[in-house]
Amino acid sequence: MENTTTELIQHLMLLLLVIVSTGMIVGTIAKKLRLPDVALFIIAGMIIGQGFHWINESSTSLTNQFILVAGSAIILFDGGRNIRLHGLKQVGWTVGLLSVPGVLITVGVVGAVIHYLFGIDWLYALLAAAVIASTDPASIIPVFRQVRIRERVRETVESESAFNDATGSILTFALLGAATGKSSLDAGVITLDFLKTALGGIGVGLGVGFAVVYLVSHIRFGVLRDYTTIAMIGTAIGSYLLGDLLHVSGFMATFVAGLIWGNSGSFGLHMHGKHEEMSHFSDNMTVMMRMLIFILLGSQVDFGLLADYWWQSLLAVLVLMVIARPLTVFASALPDVKSRWSLKEMAFMMWVRETGVIPAALSGMLAGMGVKHADIIASVTFMAIMLTILLQASTTAWMARKLGMVLDTKNGKQ
Repeated sequence: MENTTTELIQHLMLLLLVIVSTGMIVGTIAKKLRLPDVALFIIAGMIIGQGFHWINESSTSLTNQFILVAGSAIILFDGGRNIRLHGLKQVGWTVGLLSVPGVLITVGVVGAVIHYLFGIDWLYALLAAAVIASTDPASIIPVFRQVRIRERVRETVESESAFNDATGSILTFALLGAATGKSSLDAGVITLDFLKTALGGIGVGLGVGFAVVYLVSHIRFGVLRDYTTIAMIGTAIGSYLLGDLLHVSGFMATFVAGLIWGNSGSFGLHMHGKHEEMSHFSDNMTVMMRMLIFILLGSQVDFGLLADYWWQSLLAVLVLMVIARPLTVFASALPDVKSRWSLKEMAFMMWVRETGVIPAALSGMLAGMGVKHADIIASVTFMAIMLTILLQASTTAWMARKLGMVLDTKNGKQ
């Protein structure tokens, strides 16, 4: 037993050392090439995982699941912390439409394509589409940290990536239950589940966020003021964990908790010069989480599986990118007359649509359960991750410049 424990500890330490060492080298290259590091992390993961076999961590392992969930929570919290509430209020309608009807549009369009391309039952085709329907905060938020985008566009896309997690997850589990005969599809039940999951996550995030910020910032009762950065990480992990234990959206909880931290001054809770310390600490934490998440994801790409279904998966993901996403953005942005989105802003939102951690976790879970057509679902998911991150994330800066979305850092304007 002692030998087994020692070997496990050595394995984890070696895994961490290999990934972080690789990440620092690749991150330096990405900075010199002016490319988003997440794209090169994926490629590096493929090389050291599938090529050299330096890491071999299963997608269903406890270590992998912990890194995906904890890393995503920390990245999502940091994304919320960098969003201003006044800006979010201005684009609230668009975010809401993207996060609920938008996901349904994506599932319908991509599900139909998967049904005809792979010749599988409708329920399983829609299930595959639901797995990849949500956008990924772990890849979108880091890209926007490297490319300064017009504020309201950034806030819309980042907020969508947090909120549509609940919709995508609920749809996935509802379709899974119907496909396996454990339940029936009922619009009323699905709607109630969504409201419970989404609103519950918001409630948990508000509660945990306010409580810890109060203990950090209050002049009289700020007993945690000397542990601000530690309390911040505790808030990110704790809000996710509490949400998960209460069977609501943990990712939404940690995002909302981040919003409270980033906008504490709006509620009369001031951090008294702690912002620079928090930003420096958070930057380093999120960089390390990006390394761990995306190098691991790259190492787990199953090229044998992709070879079996490569052209069907490629077509399905292209439809996701060039048909489903534009339909989703137009259907969500045009009705929001208050925001008055320009065609260039909508075009940019259409292009910025990465798939990553949450779809990978859902796909791995379905494979572990032995769900029918799990191989097809995994193939489509791998293709979506590779194509959207390697193509879209790596060209975000170029697209932003072409469409005039880059923020002028000198005066804060476009």
